[in-house]
Amino acid sequence: MSGLMFSVFSVVTWPRGCRSLSRLSSLLLSPHSRSYSSKMSSDSHWLSPADRDEQVMELRATGWMEVDDRDAIFKELHFKNFNQAFGFMSRVALLAEKMNHHPEWFNVYNKVQVTLTTHDCGGLSKRDVKMAKFIDKISLSM
Repeated sequence: MSGLMFSVFSVVTWPRGCRSLSRLSSLLLSPHSRSYSSKMSSDSHWLSPADRDEQVMELRATGWMEVDDRDAIFKELHFKNFNQAFGFMSRVALLAEKMNHHPEWFNVYNKVQVTLTTHDCGGLSKRDVKMAKFIDKISLSM
């Protein structure tokens, strides 16, 4: 008779403001890194309901849509050709690396689909709004 082997996984649910992660990072990082980390972690907090409604309404006006099955926003952008689309992605990638906040995206020829959400909080945050506004600004300049 063969035995069955199984594992039990525990699911951890982080608080809305990701306070547990910011507390842990403040213990592990140097004082200089802590000030940068606290700024970044404040950007990763979920938006209050009032701020969220206001920010999402503003982003909807520029073509962003809320994703149905998750707390995220989505936009599809079209460019003249692949070179322009790739140039756009490169410019966004530079800011994303600085912010340590990377978009989910998909590119085929002149089309770029972007989804923004803050994974460490499991939803939309100030970082996503900042990134979406930058994406809008860059796409208009190309």
